[in-house]
Amino acid sequence: MATLGIDREFLRDFARLQRPVQEKVYEIFSKFEQATHAGIHLEKIHDAEDSLRSVRVDQFWRGIVLAPAAGDAYLLLKVLPHDDAYTWARRHKITVNRATGGIEVRDSAGLLSRASDMNVPAQAAAHKLFNQINDSDMARLGIDEQVLSFARELTTAEQLHAARAILPETQYDVLTGLSIGMTPEQVWQELSDRILSPAEIDPEDLSAAVERSADRVFTVSGPDELLDLLGMPLDLWRVFLHPMQQRIAYGTYAGSARITGGPGTGKTVVALHRAKALAERASNTKSILLTTFTRALSQQLEHGLRQLIDDPQLLRRVDVRHIDQVANQLVSQRHGSVRILDAGTERSIWEGLAKAEELDFAPSFLAQEWRYIAFSQQIDDIDSYLSTARRGRGRQLSADQRRRIWPVLEKFNSELRARDLWTHERVVDEATSILLQDGPLYRHVIVDEAQDLSPWQWRLLRAAVQPGGDDLFIAGDTHQRIYDHHVSLRRLGISVAGRSERLRLNYRTTAEILAFSLGLLNGQLIDDMDDAVETSVGFRSLLHGPMPQVKGAATPREELDLIVSQVQRWLRNGISPGEIGIAARSRQLVGRITAALSAVGIPNAELAADVGTKESVAVGTMHRMKGLEFRCVAVAGVSDGQVPAPASLTAPETDQATNRLDTLRERCLLFVACTRPREELLLTWSEAPSQFLR
Repeated sequence: MATLGIDREFLRDFARLQRPVQEKVYEIFSKFEQATHAGIHLEKIHDAEDSLRSVRVDQFWRGIVLAPAAGDAYLLLKVLPHDDAYTWARRHKITVNRATGGIEVRDSAGLLSRASDMNVPAQAAAHKLFNQINDSDMARLGIDEQVLSFARELTTAEQLHAARAILPETQYDVLTGLSIGMTPEQVWQELSDRILSPAEIDPEDLSAAVERSADRVFTVSGPDELLDLLGMPLDLWRVFLHPMQQRIAYGTYAGSARITGGPGTGKTVVALHRAKALAERASNTKSILLTTFTRALSQQLEHGLRQLIDDPQLLRRVDVRHIDQVANQLVSQRHGSVRILDAGTERSIWEGLAKAEELDFAPSFLAQEWRYIAFSQQIDDIDSYLSTARRGRGRQLSADQRRRIWPVLEKFNSELRARDLWTHERVVDEATSILLQDGPLYRHVIVDEAQDLSPWQWRLLRAAVQPGGDDLFIAGDTHQRIYDHHVSLRRLGISVAGRSERLRLNYRTTAEILAFSLGLLNGQLIDDMDDAVETSVGFRSLLHGPMPQVKGAATPREELDLIVSQVQRWLRNGISPGEIGIAARSRQLVGRITAALSAVGIPNAELAADVGTKESVAVGTMHRMKGLEFRCVAVAGVSDGQVPAPASLTAPETDQATNRLDTLRERCLLFVACTRPREELLLTWSEAPSQFLR
């Protein structure tokens, strides 16, 4: 029986089609399900390669289908108006990558035209981009003759990036790696999980290439499955796993395991599938903890898990709670209700101690020293404090300065005991002590958004699960860290050596948005939570869309008008209110945006602990946008004096190194906000742009 698969890029096209055209697409799949090879009405296209055929959608619309010479597996690539569809087919070629054996779609005519345009300036250039890479290494990495000819004319990386849309995806990634200084061996290592031997690849066998391309091809069994697939475009990643994700989620590990990857690479869906896999193997209720660092994110995990698992018995085996909730329950069961120190009282205590001791350190510096050094590293005597390395604190302290600071840290602890006050950190620490006394609560622990967990939270999780096979499964991306916690898993007793994987393929954000967002972090050194440096090399997206827009306004009022106009434009283009998000750095700006939208009758809801409704534009702080996704996003107030937020930065004259860490955290927060949209991104500013945009 003939089958028709879907190219991933088509999913975005489908969402833009009018409803009557979408219904015609469903009918095409019904015809394939019912037809024999001879009964499928595919038309040859004059001046296009033979493997590309057209299929009639209606009088005006045509589909472009990859029709391999052998077999009954077809692939729907595009649905366009009649003339546009035929033009697309004549411009494009379908080929097989000589290294991975996967299918490639290229704008062959665009490549020829671009190479011709660059030829004259390239001849005059003293240096070309890939002079240092020989042809044999290029061929070994899957660069074919047409792309090689184009690459040899390049003189700058900017020319390469500008040609992304017309290059085969894998070959573009190879050239990008080489252009930033990676050796052919390093690029080979990045591709190693996909590379085949030459004997395994038949460049004429497109059917086999399609079968190897699970990262870009969906195969559906019929129109009903297609209806489910195309009817939930924002939740596709929760349902479908490509082979690498499948292997990670359903594998068995000798100890703790970890996955990293950029935004939209599917870390959360792998964590959800991991919970499902372990639940299927478990027999006890609540033997698995699925957790993260906030209530809102844990609610999203629970919602995702219920989408994935419809068996109540399996669901009962998974306890979905955020970490502080686990800690609070343990402590309240042992000690009853405890009084938590509020931010205002803590600030006044530190101010009083600093004044009484006549220290030349800011109260905020002392608070951070207590939280991130003394408490984080469980230091309880002056000798340990004198010898500690103080990693991540930036400012160097002499032995004499430490001797003056230590009594103040001790007095802070004494003050809390005298007032019978608990900090959130102490609650987690006490919960850890209870677990160490009474024994672990869980057989397995799965952690999402791991980059924002504190050392004391990691100690709690380590104590919550018995060390052994499949004990901790960790998902996170330190490029998206929005809090100050810098940890070493190894030093916390969590070893992931030999059990760590990186996801590189973005399934949510377009290539244009991803490139823009990664540019915000360009040149920043970011740790990987295990005493090494994280890298974004190899992250890519198969999706394409418009370039992100950055618009400035003379006044804050005019900036609000820009945002309202853009939201109105999205709504006119068929985007529903619930598919639009607006992020801002401050609650004050969030309030002004909601008022401006309400004034023109646009339904909106401010993001609090919960996600907004499908009927309202969601408006929230950048922190609240964490873990969410929308079709379109506006990031507002990216202005000088607002981003980075001055109140979140340590003054450089107080501690220059800590100021740099604070600035990096703010940069990562903007990165998180910019990676929320699937299709369109707008950044706005007023009066003067943020230093991050300059």
